[in-house]
Order: sequence, then C-alpha cells, then structure tokens
Amino acid sequence: MTHDRSGGPVLVVTKELDPAADLVVAELTSRRVPVMRLDMGDFPETVSLSAEHAAGPWAGVLTDASRSVRLEEVRAVYYRRPRLPVVSAQLREPHLTWAREQALAGLLGTLYALPVTWVNRPDVDGIASHKPGQLPVAAAHGLRTPRSLITTDPQAARTFCRETDGRVICKPLMGGPLEYPDGRRTGVPTHVVDPDTLDDSVRLTAHLFQEWVPKSHEVRLTVVGGDMFAAEIHAGSDAARVDWRSDYDALSYDVCRVPDDVRAGVLGWLEHFRLAFGAFDFAVTPAGHWVMFECNPSGEWSWIQNRTGLPIAARIADLLAEGRP
Repeated sequence: MTHDRSGGPVLVVTKELDPAADLVVAELTSRRVPVMRLDMGDFPETVSLSAEHAAGPWAGVLTDASRSVRLEEVRAVYYRRPRLPVVSAQLREPHLTWAREQALAGLLGTLYALPVTWVNRPDVDGIASHKPGQLPVAAAHGLRTPRSLITTDPQAARTFCRETDGRVICKPLMGGPLEYPDGRRTGVPTHVVDPDTLDDSVRLTAHLFQEWVPKSHEVRLTVVGGDMFAAEIHAGSDAARVDWRSDYDALSYDVCRVPDDVRAGVLGWLEHFRLAFGAFDFAVTPAGHWVMFECNPSGEWSWIQNRTGLPIAARIADLLAEGRP
C-alpha cells in the first residue's frame, strides 16, 4: 500500500539547542507544515519507536512526551548533529554499549529505510566530511585546491615546507573542539607553521599541511538543493586573516556572485557525494581565483543568514516541504 506523504510531518533530528534548526522549524511552521523535532539522545528513554514491516515501507509510530508521528506519513528528514542514543544507567558493560548500539541501529536504521528526502543522510554526510577525500573530488570537477600534505613524518613536513613557495599552514583534519576535564571547550585554529619548530611531536597523530593561499577575502558558500548562497568574509585582524573562526568580531560580510566555473564544480562535487546541502569554504585570491579549502556537509549557516539576509532557511524548508526523495 502506497501512502501519500505530501501533507505529512517533517522530522527535524537535532540537539536541543541549534540555532540553524530553530530557523528551519520556524520557516516550516509559518507554512503550516507539521514538524516533529527530536534529539536521538532522548531515545529510548523519552522517545519511543514502534515500527512494523510487512510488504512495504516501515509503518508505525514515533512518539515523545508531547507528540507522535506515523512513519508512513513522514515527508522528509532534516538531520543536524543530534546526540547519540542514551540508554538506561541501570545497564552495565558490556550490555551498556550493546544496548546503545541497538538503539542507534533501530532508530536510525528505520528512518533510513523511509523513502523520503534527507538533508543530509548522516551516512552520506560522514563520507563526504573527510578532507582527504574532498580535495581530489574537487580537483576532478575543475575546482582549484591548495597543495596539501597529510603526514605523521616530521621530515616529510619539513621537506614540504621547504619545497612550498611561500608560507605553510597546519589545520585539523576534522572538526570538533578540544574538551578539557574541567569542562572547557576550545577550537583548534588553523595556524602558520614555523618549519624550525617541527619536531617528533608530528609523529603523535596525522597532520594536514597546506600551502598558504594569498587572499583578497574568503567566501562561505552555502548550497541547498543546487541553489547557491555566497557570502564574502572580510577579515579585520591578523588572526582572522589566517583563520576567520579565530576572531568573529573582526569580520565583515557581503553577498557575492558565484563564478560559472565554480558553480559547475560545486554542483559536480555535491552530486558525487549525493548531498542536498553543503557549506563550502573558499579563498579568493587577489587575481580573483576561487580556491576551495573544504566543505562541511552539516556546516553552520545561521550566522551567515543573520548577517547577510540570505534566505537559506527558506530554501531548506522548500526542500523539506516538497518531500521528494
């Protein structure tokens, strides 16, 4: 039996505090699109699932303390960095880890099987988020990329610095803050490398070194379903010129046009990874060339919308309301 999902709810799967998800929920609500927002971290303790498969898609009910939705009516899923399931503290290892894995497989696996639009599916998102895989795909689609080295060998790092024409930077291979035992959280910014300081500590983990790209400014390019929302980011401090995330107060913004060759490359990149959404970081050189650094498939965008007025939330809501897989 085929169910009509066109008037059904959109699932917004995210953590409790997420400004981007707030904007999307508000946009959907203004259009009278029903929404159920949940955090996977509340499953299975305060969110429950009952799903049955017979001859077609999963059917059943997903419920929290205040609402419920039928799985066969869900039209789309917006997925943004939820917590992992938290099971009862009554369990002890090895049953605790086993139960947590069962909860994740049960909830996320059932949602994966729904024939609906995702922005973005987390399995696809995870593959696309790895920087070592991003750069060759970008180059294959005609985008400029910086010369890069991933290494645990300090001598290889020194050689790269010596052979690179100009400065070299080092940046994290993946996002995420440093979390200290006292609860402090700090980011790990991109920094310029002094080759004379490279020592055996390079062997402790993988490092990403890249040639310095001269910048007129940078661009955060948010792409939703093929539509492009480009914002110039102009740095007003030395720290922001190396990594604009280091000094948000020193930034100014402007809306800009995306060159045709960059547009084609970005669309090819997204199609390769089967993504409906991506937040790209580019440097624009003094000669006007766009150089791609990376793409975050679940990147932040709410502050760009707030600073520029670009209608990113409205376009995401369009995709979710249309609900076409």
